[in-house]
Amino acid sequence: MTPRLAVMRLVACAALLPITAPADETIRPKVVIVAMFERGADTGDQPGEFQFWVEREKLGRVISLPAACHDVRASADGSVIGLVTGVGNTNAAATIMALGLDPRFDLRRSYWLIAGIGGLDPADASIGSAVWADYAVEGDLGHEIDAREIPADWKTGYIPLRKKTPYELPLLPEADRANNCYRLNPGLLRWAYNLTKDTPLPDSDALRGFRARYTGHPKALQPPSVLIGSTLSSSTYWHGRLLNAWANDWVAYYTEGRGNYVTTAMEDTGTLRALTNLTRAGRADVSRTLLLRTASNFDQQAPGVTAAESLAGEKLGSYSAYLPSLEAAHAVGRRVVHALVAGWADYENSPPRTPAP
Repeated sequence: MTPRLAVMRLVACAALLPITAPADETIRPKVVIVAMFERGADTGDQPGEFQFWVEREKLGRVISLPAACHDVRASADGSVIGLVTGVGNTNAAATIMALGLDPRFDLRRSYWLIAGIGGLDPADASIGSAVWADYAVEGDLGHEIDAREIPADWKTGYIPLRKKTPYELPLLPEADRANNCYRLNPGLLRWAYNLTKDTPLPDSDALRGFRARYTGHPKALQPPSVLIGSTLSSSTYWHGRLLNAWANDWVAYYTEGRGNYVTTAMEDTGTLRALTNLTRAGRADVSRTLLLRTASNFDQQAPGVTAAESLAGEKLGSYSAYLPSLEAAHAVGRRVVHALVAGWADYENSPPRTPAP
């Protein structure tokens, strides 16, 4: 190899290396992208929720964050940063608090885009769809009796915390309810939905063939779409028709009938709890948060299949709509990110909003 070729190869390799931010720099991002898992490296291999953001939004700078599950990635000018929380509500809350309390970051006017994949209720849409959340409901706090020992007139053995029967009224006091139900900023949510509702989403013969199995669910048979719905956060990955019925009832209970369960995921109430606390501490603004979940799989079995058989076929990396859901998260989410950055002169002090109809 000639000296000139050797130099050219070194330059090419160096261009792929992450750039570390200066230790004394204060970073004031316009948008923080929150993903929940990455399968391997941040670039160049099979993607998780973070990789398309890193590669396509050029988040080439790496900022070490030892107290979190993952280092921060940033654009060259620091206007967009992103990180991976780790799986489950505990990891999510710890990672967001680690970022929010780090003195190198000024997040008081930052917008937060939580963008990840999740399970979908086939009563509401098809796999590959993108769902903007109006409510995020906590699914882990409660009492439980094994279903084989519950009274005959109970629909479930899962009972709200500090209650004695399923869905007992009245609801918990407001202070306790705040740990179980988070409402996303309605005006900002409608703005994001209107901006992205016509986004083309990936579809294929494989997706069409899979969703065709869900007879009896007309919306599951349609192409992927962008919609608004409520999400349930539970660190237990549950599956099946009976637990789907519980999820619908649980979300209706805690939203007092205002929310409709559409997606299930594992981290969002942990992230929102951390952002709520950081807002109280003057370190963030939770009202600037958007939550997007794209459907990698249905949350229950198709007709003629058991819940166990269905769950066995839904594994990370081989979900029925794994890559399409990753593509949808970026395709829909990037429109919001780009609009917020481009409109910063207007949005720095006042979030965009679409009034209620």
